[in-house]
Amino acid sequence: MNRKIILPVVILLAAGTGAYLFFRHREAEDAPVVLYGNVDIRSVDLGFRVSGRIAEVLKDEGDEVKSGESLAHLDPAPFEASLASAQAALQAAEADEALKRAGYRQEDIDQARASLGQAKAQLDSATITFERQSKLVEKGAVARQTYDDAAAARDVAEQQVKVAAANLARLEAGFRQEEIEAAAANTAKARAAVKTAEIQLADTELTAPADGILLTRAQEPGAIVPSGSTILTLSLEKPVWVRAYLPEAQLGNFPPGTELRLFSDSRPDQAYHGHVGFVSPRAEFTPKPVETEELRTSLVYRMRVIVDDADGSLRQGMPVTLKADVSEP
Repeated sequence: MNRKIILPVVILLAAGTGAYLFFRHREAEDAPVVLYGNVDIRSVDLGFRVSGRIAEVLKDEGDEVKSGESLAHLDPAPFEASLASAQAALQAAEADEALKRAGYRQEDIDQARASLGQAKAQLDSATITFERQSKLVEKGAVARQTYDDAAAARDVAEQQVKVAAANLARLEAGFRQEEIEAAAANTAKARAAVKTAEIQLADTELTAPADGILLTRAQEPGAIVPSGSTILTLSLEKPVWVRAYLPEAQLGNFPPGTELRLFSDSRPDQAYHGHVGFVSPRAEFTPKPVETEELRTSLVYRMRVIVDDADGSLRQGMPVTLKADVSEP
């Protein structure tokens, strides 16, 4: 073949190959980064904060529940009785505190004042008798014993006046401040006991803390359960996360907030959308169920992706493909 013809052909082939490689390289640079992970849906074990006998379980495995919906309840009778007792104790404490703050009744004060007047009258009579006996004993008209008895009667009357006067002063002054404060403290204690009884009664009803699906039903009506015992297990509807792993070279491409598209095997052509919520600061070996054999011994960084538009199709442990429109570093 003529060398003049071969040379241009070679040049054209070389140029074509270079252009092809160039555009393939550019295409590779612009291609989305692909990662692999698994759906991570959290669950919560639900139980009563108080012990008792289960009266009814309203939901079963697989039921969808809404936040605040009643799921089960204990027999409330013992807790209703405890609340009634606490309320009665509170009423008694409030009445005692009111009495202490109001002071003694006017009838009691009037009676004490009358007792003081009676004691004074007895003292006056005893004093007169004593003075009379004093004059008579000086003249020898009465026995010394009679004089001594009159003196003793006067002294007793004086003490009775002092006692009656002190009692009247006490009633007029009312209760001491320390007694009032003690009564107020008893009222506060009784009020706290009522609040505790109300909380315990409310705790006989088990409600859903969030939207979700019930995974297990561990107890049945009639069972006596201690506080904290698992009755139902709830799979939470939100948040739905995807757990994926990043090689060190990709760390710079996935800061928190990076948007990603997620594809499951059940809907490979319809993407979910999410964003990076967390990237672990610690390296670890890739878990075997997640990556290929070549990458299982690689050090990677765990990443948590929050799915923004999750639905019921995403299930715990489901494999997911993640794509991010970022360039390779």
